[in-house]
Amino acid sequence: MSKRPVTKFLKIILPILLGVFLIWYSLSKLSFGAIVSYAKNADYSYILLGVFFGLLSHLSRAYRWVFMLEPLGYKIKLGNSVMAVFATYLINYTIPRAGEVARASILTNYEDVPFEKGFGTIVAERIADMIVMLGIIAVTLFMQFDFIYNFLVNKFDLVKIIIGAVGMLLVGLLFVLIIKRSTSKIAVKIKNFVNGLIEGALSIFKMKKKWAFIFHTLFIWTMYMLMFYVTTLAFSDLSTIPFGAILIGFILATFSVAATNGGIGSYPEAIVIAFSLFSLPEDSSRAFGWIMWSSSTLLIFICGGISLLYLPFFNRDK
Repeated sequence: MSKRPVTKFLKIILPILLGVFLIWYSLSKLSFGAIVSYAKNADYSYILLGVFFGLLSHLSRAYRWVFMLEPLGYKIKLGNSVMAVFATYLINYTIPRAGEVARASILTNYEDVPFEKGFGTIVAERIADMIVMLGIIAVTLFMQFDFIYNFLVNKFDLVKIIIGAVGMLLVGLLFVLIIKRSTSKIAVKIKNFVNGLIEGALSIFKMKKKWAFIFHTLFIWTMYMLMFYVTTLAFSDLSTIPFGAILIGFILATFSVAATNGGIGSYPEAIVIAFSLFSLPEDSSRAFGWIMWSSSTLLIFICGGISLLYLPFFNRDK
């Protein structure tokens, strides 16, 4: 077996195995019955409101994609864009990143948009999302600087932290210098990737509807954060949760989705890690993580399933 199939196989199987392990670990700490008990006592008005915010974010993403394709000469149906977005999320629960390929393929099949052009707009979206995520991290570090600083000082030796930070900075600078001067295949790939990110980010400001794009990008992430925050209000144990816990919990939970298929298993444990920093109860944190993940996943399964089934009927003429 060549290296390429092995690498592809590992990319598929490792997230699944990690997800299975984290499910086992999570349920060994808090039984399924206990999670059900927390779910029964939760205030579902907040959970439903959170799901509504999540739905708005997905619809905004679909609408944003429509006017991203207009400058390329393609005026697609909003219905196809909405269903393609939901299909993307659903398919990503099976094979990581397969949803993005399927999303571009849907436009190719039903809107005659060349695959590479449709996929290019998806890459541009991801760049914009990454910039917003980095902004959220920067705001969190600024707002929670005292908390993070005191936490690190109490947990670790200050001198070691400074030495480690300086060491990482020097290693980073050395790495940049080596990559800039190197002509190896890996270095060229890294340089092309970074240049692509910069070019993609700058292209946003060259769009005809750049302000609409920026608005929808900020709106999407605002809805994500509101979904996260509002759902915490459904649990009495988390009613006095600090804003810092919301920010750090949201960041770790977002990254956890990339660790396993759709964040299965990893999402609740990311919440526990974040909330434990603020001495919040572990059981209620883990239960919140599972219920938060389940509500957003249920939305994706319902809307994504309907989308995949209805797409051929919506496009009968094709």
